[in-house]
Amino acid sequence: MAVPARLTYEAANHLREGIDLVFGRWSALQMAIHNEWGGRNTRQKAQAFNVHVYHWLIRPSALYVDELEELLDDFMLSLNTEIDDGSINEVAKKLLNMHKECLEGKFASIEQLRQSIPSSNRHIQVVNGGEDDSDSTSSSGDESMQNAEEDQLQKN
Repeated sequence: MAVPARLTYEAANHLREGIDLVFGRWSALQMAIHNEWGGRNTRQKAQAFNVHVYHWLIRPSALYVDELEELLDDFMLSLNTEIDDGSINEVAKKLLNMHKECLEGKFASIEQLRQSIPSSNRHIQVVNGGEDDSDSTSSSGDESMQNAEEDQLQKN
């Protein structure tokens, strides 16, 4: 792959958002964060890793999917999470494709991610929707808790 061109300011912002969206929808990473498999500061490690991946993508050298896969795998292992479901390859390809699109000034894949509902949100809705609470006064509390969880996941 050729040495990448520089991203515009707008494209760099889109790429940062895209990385956050991809990682926010990666169920293995979200499970590791939610369960703190990497320790109490797992969320902070993941946020720092988002920045690290961004800098890796904008570096002034050729980008290769196998190198990004290794970076992703090493990070997940640092969270005590071994991934054997093929998602590392999928995430790496998605990130490289998004980077390529941003270089071309195209943001369709990021917009598509922005408009899609993350699978983790769907999971939360199903779990909370399946709970039977006999105390009718607490249902509004359950709904606000569900909304708070969804808002938190969308921010990540």
